[in-house]
Amino acid sequence: MTKILKFTQFSVRDLIVAVAPTVLMIVGVCLLAYWLVDPAPPRTVRLGTGQENSAYEDFGKKYAAALARHGVKVTLVPSAGSSENLRNLKEGKVDIAFVQSGSTNEEAAEREGLSSLGSLFVEPLWLFLREEKGKPAVTQLTQLRGKKINYGPKGAGSPRLFRQILELNGVEKGEVERFSLANTPATVELLEGRIDGLVFTSAPEAPLIQMLLQTPGIKLFNFSQAEAYARKLPFLTHVTLPQGIVDLGRNIPAADFSLIAPTATLVAREDLHPALTDLFVQAASAIHSGSGWFAQQGQFPSAKYTEIPVDPEAAKFYKSGPPFLQRYMAFWLANLFDRMWVVVVALGALILPLSKVVPPLYVWRIRSRVYRWYGQLRAVEQKVEDAPEATRMQVYEDQLKRLNEIEELVNQVSIPLSFADGLYGLRSHIEFVRKRILFLMGEASPGAEAV
Repeated sequence: MTKILKFTQFSVRDLIVAVAPTVLMIVGVCLLAYWLVDPAPPRTVRLGTGQENSAYEDFGKKYAAALARHGVKVTLVPSAGSSENLRNLKEGKVDIAFVQSGSTNEEAAEREGLSSLGSLFVEPLWLFLREEKGKPAVTQLTQLRGKKINYGPKGAGSPRLFRQILELNGVEKGEVERFSLANTPATVELLEGRIDGLVFTSAPEAPLIQMLLQTPGIKLFNFSQAEAYARKLPFLTHVTLPQGIVDLGRNIPAADFSLIAPTATLVAREDLHPALTDLFVQAASAIHSGSGWFAQQGQFPSAKYTEIPVDPEAAKFYKSGPPFLQRYMAFWLANLFDRMWVVVVALGALILPLSKVVPPLYVWRIRSRVYRWYGQLRAVEQKVEDAPEATRMQVYEDQLKRLNEIEELVNQVSIPLSFADGLYGLRSHIEFVRKRILFLMGEASPGAEAV
């Protein structure tokens, strides 16, 4: 059986040896392209949220649940609010965070390597005041002089915004007694009567907003000049809290309220992997696209309402929807195919030229088993031709023995049948050299017998 297999039309072993360098080169180039062009997305990401019982905290939990379905763990990093989130982004403490519009500008964002993934929702400036018996209701912000107002903790977005609003009304620093408590303890202080009012920016879904809107003795300030504020501070919009939106049965609120509102934006560092950008934008679309108190169906998320440059991947989503492959397959599989296009191009560039190298290399390897013996054969001829006259017969005899050894070794060479002509040609040439040596031996010693 071994002898039968020895004579085949094709040599698998030689083909493997011939193809191996090409395959190794292709694999090496593919691996290099795979790692250098776009590394795999990380499995964890840090999201900057906000204070306890805030809308940022609530939405952060929703994002964590959405990305967990794709195998990405979202670590929620609480903060005082927008300003602290922005600082954490710049310092690399978080990868992505909720930031209030007006917190920075385009030049500063580009300088810090930040980009927007879109605006998510409006978060009005809520000013809740404690009603005082026998005193007129506060209808102008100038009436806050001398009152105790909680602006919010350092790092939140509301203190900076409320100072701007007071400055527009001519209320100087120090004319209002400022407190800097977090929203929850500030609410307790307001209900206990130790402060006169509190300010914070938040989506209406926040539990504290829902509670304060329905608490007797606590009144929401009506920004009757909301349109003027929006003109003076372009990052603000004028929104209306409709009558009865909180509770239709109890008619809460009893009238329409005008409010001023920045927008909440999802801001990411420039080194956030594009695949994670896609996931966050898709999650934003699922979480924020519904209608609400201040938004129509499909109004958010949006590439509008943000002064921070929008990330190209996010802009592509808002224009064309999710990536084609992610519409039909799991995120990680789609991401793998999306990243592998470079590898496919590299393969196409390599396989065609290298495939032309393999057949000649295979042929050369087979024929080299025969050709290398011609060197030995030529060496025998050379020694015979250069033999000194004194030792000529001895040289002839030695080279004839050497020729017999070569023939024995050649008979053990195994090559495919399609290349057998070369092997038989070598044997005939060995025989030709043998006859020539015998002829020379006969001339050198007439009558001598052939060995």
